[in-house]
Amino acid sequence: MPNWLELADRVIEGYELTDEEAQAILDCPDEELLLLMQGAYNIRRTYYGNKVKLNMIINAKSGLCPENCGYCSQSAVSTAPVKTYKMVDKETLIRGAEEAYRMRIGTYCIVASGRGPSEKEIDTVVSAVKEIKERFGLKICACLGILKPEQAARLKEAGVDRYNHNINTSKEHHPNITTSHTYDDRVRTVETVKQAGISPCSGVIIGMKETKQDVINMARSLRILDADSIPINFLHAIDGTPLEGTNELDPRYCLKVLALFRYMNPTKEIRIAGGREVNLRSLQPLGLYAANSIFVGDYLTTAGQEKSEDYRMLEDLGFEIDFAEEQQAVC
Repeated sequence: MPNWLELADRVIEGYELTDEEAQAILDCPDEELLLLMQGAYNIRRTYYGNKVKLNMIINAKSGLCPENCGYCSQSAVSTAPVKTYKMVDKETLIRGAEEAYRMRIGTYCIVASGRGPSEKEIDTVVSAVKEIKERFGLKICACLGILKPEQAARLKEAGVDRYNHNINTSKEHHPNITTSHTYDDRVRTVETVKQAGISPCSGVIIGMKETKQDVINMARSLRILDADSIPINFLHAIDGTPLEGTNELDPRYCLKVLALFRYMNPTKEIRIAGGREVNLRSLQPLGLYAANSIFVGDYLTTAGQEKSEDYRMLEDLGFEIDFAEEQQAVC
């Protein structure tokens, strides 16, 4: 096993992990886990101090998706009983932003199901974002599926700061998860938003029967993609989806995954995302020694931890909410 603290120091100096070192992180003996997390925290602290970025999702369009993603309750192949509705109106998006502002959320995430947005849906998002920016100054992340260059340009002009399109898994494992689009389709959308001048957000879902090498490939692919923000989801298997009943994770392995992504992508925002409550369980606070960002509130079709518990967790850790000065100044 490497010396985790020495390896962290080398990473801070610009060193890139080998596959063997990445494998060692995922195979870290449990008795060395706290040392591994100390190294991850040293990297995190170098770039983010003790600040935590908060994010909140609004499910702007639910269900009705033609894709066949095996993890998703909103997909065409899912029989899970989820709410289905078309894109909500501008006023609903603005009300969500107002709630996010009151909760000191740094990034408000507008998420819509489907392969990609229609022009009418882009119109709604663009109109809402312009008013949200004027009234609340929130950072806006949009997640609307596969995006055309002209749509990305319109979102950028409206004030969208970040666009999320997850790679979800490794290129090698991708066909086992969905066949209605390719891994390269996802990468192209990330490149499209980068070309439009929007900050790229792309992450993964851990626990979908992938190998440890797949996890290493994901972390390295996101380093190559240069995603500014990397959400790490841990599969919350939903009855009625093809991955129903899958339960491969334990809290300690989840911490090792978070550490790997921090060691591999030291300067990036690493966000603990969906499934943290059911997979990290009582070890959720330890995850923030590697990650520097979380979602607050509910996810798309699954419930999150009580908001008050998240704020109490941050307070107990002695961490500070990263709420930009320009947001604090908006009335």
